[in-house]
Amino acid sequence: MSIVYLNGKFVPDDAACISVLDRGFIFGDGVYEVIPAYHGCLFRLSEHLQRLQNSLDAIRITNPHSPQEWQTILDALIDKNLGGDLSVYLQVTRGVAKRDHALPKDITPTVFAMANPLTPPEKTTLQYGVRAITGDDYRWVNCHIKAISLLPNVLLRQQAIDAGASETILLRNGEATEGAASNLFIVENNALVTPPKGPFLLPGITRDLILELASQSHITWEESTISEQRLRDADEIWLTSSTKEILPVTYLDNQKIGDGTPGPMWHKMVDLFQAFKKSLGQ
Repeated sequence: MSIVYLNGKFVPDDAACISVLDRGFIFGDGVYEVIPAYHGCLFRLSEHLQRLQNSLDAIRITNPHSPQEWQTILDALIDKNLGGDLSVYLQVTRGVAKRDHALPKDITPTVFAMANPLTPPEKTTLQYGVRAITGDDYRWVNCHIKAISLLPNVLLRQQAIDAGASETILLRNGEATEGAASNLFIVENNALVTPPKGPFLLPGITRDLILELASQSHITWEESTISEQRLRDADEIWLTSSTKEILPVTYLDNQKIGDGTPGPMWHKMVDLFQAFKKSLGQ
């Protein structure tokens, strides 16, 4: 049994209850963050909290906590779940109110957080890579908001599972945007390419760190639109997220990417990423 945080209290997960009139339950009216914790230490917390703030601002919810208060809550949550490598999930909904589409006034946001074991990718996944498919990006036009209303993402990810793949890479107006639950990189001519930030994709924390590490290691990179053909012709394709870290896609729609194995740039970036993580614990 794990311990969760709900509205100022730490309770066992099976004892945590919210009102059926919570707008998160009724409307999906809320936002969330997922933050990895390595050896009990939150990873890139300030960047995650800034993204949370941006999402809250976008849907007009006042942040219920300062950054210092969030850190205190999440550190305590980690301790109560015995530390180690964890995936910390936090969610803020608008709160409890009579069901009405109009935004209610003077209600208190519902704050929830939990921590689950963070499982690294299996060795076979890193050795052989993963399969992905492409699919139409039929989500809304505010994908930069990390909203809890994720039904389109759920259905798009299930398309991949049904096809024996790990992820669906989304295409909108002939351009690849991101995965159903990940950011997207390609490698071409020894350079990294990732779609630019905007309303059609989530600004990933791991995505930004990869660009930082690339700059520090003098790896050429650019933010550029990726056409469907450019995606299919790429030397390498990666999927990134806080929990996936960096996954190589070796087959796309059952067609090999490169030689069908994780490429040399992926190996280099994974080494840089792991070295960065290790340096934080020194």
